[in-house]
Parts: sequence; C-alpha cells; structure tokens
Amino acid sequence: METYTSLIEDTRDFVKKELENDASGHDWWHIFRVCNTAKTIAQSESADLTVVELAALLHDIGDWKFHNGDESVGPAKASKWLVENDVPDAIICAVCDIIKTLSFKGANVATPMSTLEGKVVQDADRLDAIGAMGIARAFAYGGHHNRLIYHPDQPPELHDSFEKYKSNKGHSINHFYEKLLLLKDRMNTTTGKAMAEERHQFMEQYLNQFFKEWDGH
Repeated sequence: METYTSLIEDTRDFVKKELENDASGHDWWHIFRVCNTAKTIAQSESADLTVVELAALLHDIGDWKFHNGDESVGPAKASKWLVENDVPDAIICAVCDIIKTLSFKGANVATPMSTLEGKVVQDADRLDAIGAMGIARAFAYGGHHNRLIYHPDQPPELHDSFEKYKSNKGHSINHFYEKLLLLKDRMNTTTGKAMAEERHQFMEQYLNQFFKEWDGH
C-alpha cells in the first residue's frame, strides 16, 4: 500500500504558512486540532487515513467566510496543491468533495457527507467548534468581525438557507443557538457522538453562568 508521509508533511507546512497569522479562530492551530481529532476518529471508525488527514489539513485553506461567501475557493486551492504534488485523481476527488460539502450551512439546512472519510472530518471540525475550544473560537471570530458579545434585544435566528446563514451579522451569543448547540445531534460517527457529549454539556454550563452574570448575580 502506497504511503504519503512526505505529502502529508509538505501539506502541513503549506497550510501552516498560509494560516499561521489568522486571528479569527480559523488559524493553523485549529487545523492542527482538527487533524489530530480526525485521525483519532478515523482509527476508531476504520476510515482511510490518507484522505482524512489531507482533507482535515486543507479544509479551511480557502474558507468561504473570508472570500466573500465564495464556496469554490477552498476546493480549488486544495485541488491545485494536490495536482501540483502529483496526487492520484481518486484521492484529489475524495478530498475536494469533503472540503466542498463540509461546512455548516444553517440550522435548517442538511449537510450530509457521502463517505465515511467525509463524516470523520466533518465530525472533527465540528468538535473543534464546541466545548471550551468552541467557546474561545466563537468570541475570537466575533471580535475579528466587530460583533457584539451579546444583545438581549436580538434573538437568534434558525436559518433555513445557506444564503441567510452567510449573511448573518448577529452577536456571538446568538451563534451558540444558531449553530454550536445544534452540532451534538449532527455528529455522524459513533466516536464523534461520544466525544461531543461532554463538550456540549460544558457549553450549556457556560451559557448558564453567562446569563447569571449578565443579570448581576
């Protein structure tokens, strides 16, 4: 069986250089964590580690959130990198399909993954969006986009289309109700579901404390 150790290392270096200065919560260390979590899940679920690791490394290389909502940038940049490194077409297609369909697109929008590898990477990415790390990233992203921490007169909106989700400008606490608290029940794999439980509970505890303090207690 062919190994891709050198390609993985080169891809790590490429992605780290591209994202190391990001301050929105979508930086190299987000990729690092997602990649490690994806490998853990992949080993438990018997998924293809090469496809999983490459997709995890490249999944935010051209995130639509930083390219005016253009969903084609990420898969295009990933494909270009893989083609330049003589990766077989089957692996390129598998990796780019995962990147293309990975993102959360709204509370009422289904985002099914067609392969086990896609399910693994999607779970890993979503696990980094919840729990203690997810809380930190939510506020980092909100601050990066000049969003309020909270506004009591702005209720959350459960978006029924990706376009509405992309155009959302709400405060950071709303993001918990519009996305983060929904992710536990959207995990694909048995391993991902188990890992999500504690992180979900931690977010609920945090929000209870947040509103207690907001009310002056």
